[in-house]
Amino acid sequence: MKRSEIEAAVAAARTAFAEAGLALPPFADWDHGVWRETADSHAAKARLGWDVTDFRLGDFTRKGLVLFTLRNGDVAELKAGRGFCYCEKAMLVGNGQVTPMHHHRLKVEDIIVRGPGTLALELRHAGPDGKPDRSRGTRVLSDGRWRETDADGLLCLRPGESVTLPPDIWHSFWGNGGPVVVGEVSSVNDDVTDNYFEEPLPRFPEIEEDAPATVPLVSER
Repeated sequence: MKRSEIEAAVAAARTAFAEAGLALPPFADWDHGVWRETADSHAAKARLGWDVTDFRLGDFTRKGLVLFTLRNGDVAELKAGRGFCYCEKAMLVGNGQVTPMHHHRLKVEDIIVRGPGTLALELRHAGPDGKPDRSRGTRVLSDGRWRETDADGLLCLRPGESVTLPPDIWHSFWGNGGPVVVGEVSSVNDDVTDNYFEEPLPRFPEIEEDAPATVPLVSER
């Protein structure tokens, strides 16, 4: 992924987050120098900040995602069942921009649509082979009630709506009719080891330096 694409994606996300009323914390503007100076900080160790990926597929507008991690706890504390056990992210999902089908083994997450667009998700239970079962609908908790999708697994969420995804639910999502700002509230997030894609994909991009970098990504620290 070209650095110029990453910079443009971060700029677009800043604008979309601001329009959605989301003010970002100071570390949203830290450059490489500040991150180096704060290498021992919780912010650095918890991988807070900007995360842009094309899953190394080379077509960011079709398959990609911009994320900003606002807070994140500690996996050891999560496994112990006490302490800093939660995470919060903001995401910008483009119109028709797909995050490929994946699931987690530890993380439970709420996906919350902040607007202005609609988020479409394909949700699947795991079959006997552990892969997404596309032979039936999927039962999920959405805003305090159980909802069952049709066999296509499709769930569309409007602004203010959300869905809870436990580790056994495979999921893919994209903007439906326009870009959409999405919130994620979850248990501790570990993007290095806890992302399992249906088709094996790298979680982080390979970067081609064709422009100056204003902020480093979490994968670069």
